[in-house]
Amino acid sequence: MRHARDGAAAAMSAASRILVARGKNEPQEMEIPDVAWGQRARDGVWVPTRDGQRIHLGIDATAADTVAQVLRPSLRVFVGVDVDTDIVAQTTAGGVRLLTVIHGPDAPSEFRFPISLADGLALESMPSGGYDVVHLRFGATVGRLYNPWASDSMFRQVKADYTLEGTAVTMRVQHTDAYYPVVADPSYER
Repeated sequence: MRHARDGAAAAMSAASRILVARGKNEPQEMEIPDVAWGQRARDGVWVPTRDGQRIHLGIDATAADTVAQVLRPSLRVFVGVDVDTDIVAQTTAGGVRLLTVIHGPDAPSEFRFPISLADGLALESMPSGGYDVVHLRFGATVGRLYNPWASDSMFRQVKADYTLEGTAVTMRVQHTDAYYPVVADPSYER
């Protein structure tokens, strides 16, 4: 088993390399007082919506009791949340990212993120493959779970998508035949 610090460093290194190679306008890491992270993966994160409500995103994994290594108030790593899997959790200017780092072929291909919505909010499927958080009374989009992207260590796109099962969004990453590590990015913005 990897030492926790080594695991955090490996996860951060993999995520950083792939994010830099993407060369796109990646969300900037930022400390936001309205974002409240739990200690364990299972505890997830409470994030604001545009209308001032909050939703909860959990991490449902084999080792969901894994305690976060807090590197900065806006950056934490959950090492070993599942077989060959770490999560680099980041607060961004508009929300949060749960960079899922897959280290090998034994890692799962599905990752569940239970979502708790405030009364009057619902998830609505979007043509892009993501989900909008919609205020039912006014029909306004107050948050968005963007369609995930995934990339392997050769910077090749890896197929990733979501399915909704009850109150949990499952990210599926087809990492067979990929070059590891693979990084997948489910992200939420208000």
